[in-house]
Amino acid sequence: MKKLALHWKILIGMVFGIVFGLIMLSVKGEWFVNDWIEPLGKIFVKMLKLIAVPLILASLVKGISDLKDISKFKAMGLRTIIIYVLTTVIAITIGLALVNTIKPGEGITQETVSTLKAKYSNSDKAATIITNARAQKETGPLQFIVDMVPDNAVFAMSNNKLMLQVIFFSILLGICMLLIPEKDAKPLKDFFDSLNEVVLKMVDLIMLSAPYAVFALLATVIVSADHPDILLALVKYAGVVVLGLALMICFYLLLVSVYTKKSPLWFLKEISPAQLLAFSTSSSAATLPVTMERVEEHMGVDKEVTSFVLPVGATINMDGTSLYQGVAAVFIMQVLWPEGLVFSNQLIIILTALLASIGSAAVPGAGMVMLVIVLEAIGFPSDLLPIALALIFAVDRPLDMCRTMVNVTGDATVSMIVAKSLGKLGNLKVKNWDDNYEDVK
Repeated sequence: MKKLALHWKILIGMVFGIVFGLIMLSVKGEWFVNDWIEPLGKIFVKMLKLIAVPLILASLVKGISDLKDISKFKAMGLRTIIIYVLTTVIAITIGLALVNTIKPGEGITQETVSTLKAKYSNSDKAATIITNARAQKETGPLQFIVDMVPDNAVFAMSNNKLMLQVIFFSILLGICMLLIPEKDAKPLKDFFDSLNEVVLKMVDLIMLSAPYAVFALLATVIVSADHPDILLALVKYAGVVVLGLALMICFYLLLVSVYTKKSPLWFLKEISPAQLLAFSTSSSAATLPVTMERVEEHMGVDKEVTSFVLPVGATINMDGTSLYQGVAAVFIMQVLWPEGLVFSNQLIIILTALLASIGSAAVPGAGMVMLVIVLEAIGFPSDLLPIALALIFAVDRPLDMCRTMVNVTGDATVSMIVAKSLGKLGNLKVKNWDDNYEDVK
């Protein structure tokens, strides 16, 4: 009897988690979920984050050192950055086009705005986000480049928020291994080759618990939801974001079909476990080990490509987040500051959201913080900022789950495009999570 594929197991776990969460809400059993179910999800996310840094370090060093020729790294890096920038601009444009056409802000009543103002005008959470955003904004235009360079590699590897610094150190180490005699680099290369294989095996083991962890994560999200009246008032806004994210997925599928000549349905099937984990964890970094496994072992992308493109993408490519920032900024203006809805401000939103997606990895609470930077860049009244954040607090969690899924899908798409352009996208027999084998077509 054929075993159930991993993506179906995870999907079943998600459905049961939602149903269980709703049942617990109806019987006032939130305490049970918080005390006995939520820890299971937290442990799973911690385990994924545990291996994120060693995986990036090992895979990047291995991938670069395997190139043999440093000119290959230059070609790959340039193509990767250009494609990531282009997809991000397209994502922001799609979001702005939808929010200006559908105008979800017109569905929010002044009564709802007054409720939010009374509740959140002195919110500690809003104040913290605004403070972080202003501190980030006061830095120089090249500060995000300065932040990429670590002054202590060991310290950088001890903090998942410093992933850009880990990538910088890994790339530098890999390049230097290419520049010394091969016999001198071989012992270190063998170490990282072995470390890479061990970490990938850890991914296999961790993934055995994925369906149960997803159940715990979704049940926790359901029982943590509050303010149902505000949630209903924001359905239209959330619908615009989700529609934009869905169109972005369609754009990725079009790229896969036209450029790589692969079936869109095949692509969705192979990347679905990573998508579902991204949806459950809301973390591209935590999902990275699974994304790399799926793209490399199940989609035929060469290790040289996955080891560079995916870690970089998980850090700087935030198509879903950028689309959300564009929609959220215009939605907030429609409700609180309609006079700011001019064409020049929308151009500023595109540019600011693009730069924010590159520098967001080093900023705590990146999505909300960068939204504040986008709003302040267009001259949004500072006294309305707490209310602006309050408008999207209620639905931010589920939308964060959706946009993270798009971020991961975008990373996988770009890795396939780069691999195809370099002649490193092939057909191979791969091993599924459930130990069944099938041909990549």
